[in-house]
Amino acid sequence: MNVFEIFTPGKTPVVTLVDDHLIKKKAAFLDALAQGGILISISGPSKSGKTVFVKNIVGAENLVPISGAGVSSSDELWLRVFHMIGTPIEESEVAEQGTTVTISGAAKAAGSAIFAKAEASLGASGAMLSKQGSSKKASIDRLQLLIKELAGTDFVIFIDDFHYIPYETQIEVSRQIKEAIDKGVKIACASVPYHSEDVLRANSDLRGRIVNIDFEYWPENSLRQIPQKGFRALNGWVPDSTLDSLVAEVAGSPQLMQSLCLSASLESGVRETTSAPWTLQSDSDFYGEVCLRTAVGANYSSTLEKLEEGPKTRGTDRNQYRLTDGSVGDVYSILLKAIALDPPTLHFRYSNLTDRIKKICETVNPSGSSVTGACLQIAQLANDGQARAIIDWDAAEDVLDIRDPYLLFYIRWNKPRT
Repeated sequence: MNVFEIFTPGKTPVVTLVDDHLIKKKAAFLDALAQGGILISISGPSKSGKTVFVKNIVGAENLVPISGAGVSSSDELWLRVFHMIGTPIEESEVAEQGTTVTISGAAKAAGSAIFAKAEASLGASGAMLSKQGSSKKASIDRLQLLIKELAGTDFVIFIDDFHYIPYETQIEVSRQIKEAIDKGVKIACASVPYHSEDVLRANSDLRGRIVNIDFEYWPENSLRQIPQKGFRALNGWVPDSTLDSLVAEVAGSPQLMQSLCLSASLESGVRETTSAPWTLQSDSDFYGEVCLRTAVGANYSSTLEKLEEGPKTRGTDRNQYRLTDGSVGDVYSILLKAIALDPPTLHFRYSNLTDRIKKICETVNPSGSSVTGACLQIAQLANDGQARAIIDWDAAEDVLDIRDPYLLFYIRWNKPRT
């Protein structure tokens, strides 16, 4: 087999598919589909396998995946569905009594009650408008068209990144989702934690008609199965020490594990199943090269550059501290070095951060207020211009959370390859 068929970051795995820890979630999803009239709301952190989970249950042929990113109205959302399923939405001009009127609708639904209603409306308003010498657009109700197209079918609309939709639009979409599932349209929505309290789950009209499926990052025993299955398919074997390192490095992300395993195979020169058995190297130099290769694809260079620089100063230089490696740095460079220390984690309490900072600084450490202030600033800098928050600072609890495992990985391994 080809290595790119085995380790598939960003795509649905086949050989390295691991879902034994998702049995109850899968049952809940299937029960909701069978019952009907139920919205499936999935919450889980970035790169935790939500999309692969849904695709494996529904099947690629029945899944209608769309994203909430960039959506500003319910019509825009449903238009994305029509594009996915091939329902043509076009505008045609009709001349009546010297007046040109535009109809927006679906060409394939020309014989439907929806289109007939639009034509009847046009006839009445067209005659009246002709006296005034103006024109009017008669629009098709896209929600009703959605119901006509998909109600009672095997198609499942999967709205990923629902939290990207503006709050006011979420309210309208949630109302329309209720009507759509009432009429037999199957819909699942996904959000990240910190948005699991979104409009869908808070909508009183959906209470008793919504199934919540919550994801966490993967447990270690499930993560270990990805390299075990994959390298076995390549006729390779992975030492336990290397498995331990891989599991620790990915911070619970199956997608990052796929990326690391792919890099490890390519770094070993193995691109397809070998005739002779082989063993993945376990020395630290090789492991470092694997991580550096993987970091190249993480693409967080501009974000990390902003975090290292920190916010613009107003005439006063930041305090510099001597570090145990012989260099000097300000609180921002020290904070990033603290985040990069072993063991990898996405969740940092203040006490954990200060313990790490003590290991980095030679004698004098940044003050507590300086550290918490830097945490707030790097969260604001990291999230600026992003469609979603990738760092969160909870000032009330003094907790720093990194929401994307690839960002943590890039902070740890952003070094030039020699």
